[in-house]
Amino acid sequence: MELRHLRYFVAVAEERHFGRAAARLHVTQSTLSAQVQSLEREVGGPVFARTSRRVELTEAGELLLAEARRTLAQADRALSVARQSVNGEIGEVRIAFSGVAVLEGVLPADLRRFHQAHPHVELTLTELPPTAQIHGVREGTIDIGYSADFDLNDADDLVVTRRAKSSLSIAVRRDHPLADAATVTAADLTDEKLIVVAADEGDETLLARLQITPREHKSGIHLVSGSLAVLALAAAGAGVAVVPTPTQYIALPDITYRPLHATPTGLNVVTLSRPDELSGPVRAFLGQASRAARGRP
Repeated sequence: MELRHLRYFVAVAEERHFGRAAARLHVTQSTLSAQVQSLEREVGGPVFARTSRRVELTEAGELLLAEARRTLAQADRALSVARQSVNGEIGEVRIAFSGVAVLEGVLPADLRRFHQAHPHVELTLTELPPTAQIHGVREGTIDIGYSADFDLNDADDLVVTRRAKSSLSIAVRRDHPLADAATVTAADLTDEKLIVVAADEGDETLLARLQITPREHKSGIHLVSGSLAVLALAAAGAGVAVVPTPTQYIALPDITYRPLHATPTGLNVVTLSRPDELSGPVRAFLGQASRAARGRP
């Protein structure tokens, strides 16, 4: 039994007339009669009692009509759900991010635009370091990564899209000697204990951009797990925190921010995604993010 058999049957049952049902279905009456006969062979008996003027349902036909309507409604719903998913209207997008993507405003702006256009798609957010984002996108445990461009040598099989450029600053306790410095350079950090986020190998990548070798830095490197921990240690006077400049939007007692000048490149915020993405909602999110990156609505 196929769905078309049920659709033909329901049309005849509702119209009580083969000619009107055929016109409604845009098929010939002979085609409709043949399909109903095929259905009756599968049922094992008649579903219609035919007279010269109209068609009536048999007892079996009455029972079949209720079930057929439910089956067709469920089939239509299944098709609708699948189409909505393909069109990115429902489903889930799993996003991993680094703090700088939030502080630079890239991720919040993308989330806002997408949620306004696709309010029924569930957005799941997880904070992960760059290397974990690469593995997650590749293995399918997350869909999109928003990362600082650390440790991307292993991301050759992914789509990497630059979204924003961020400079670097230091965060220090207000009574630290560098708190009143007009300018701060990497050379000024030589005798300072540095506090950086340990993002897998990302911490060494950041320091390398400052031309600082962790093993040779005589005052030591303090590795911590997150941005707030970095700021907490800096506020405690435990060292100088090297942070993305937008971190200054986090106002904490006893913390002063100073721009770090003469850094070679700073860092970039990038998105990571799969080149062969099949999910409708994820493709819709990436499309909207790509248009935003090009300055289009």
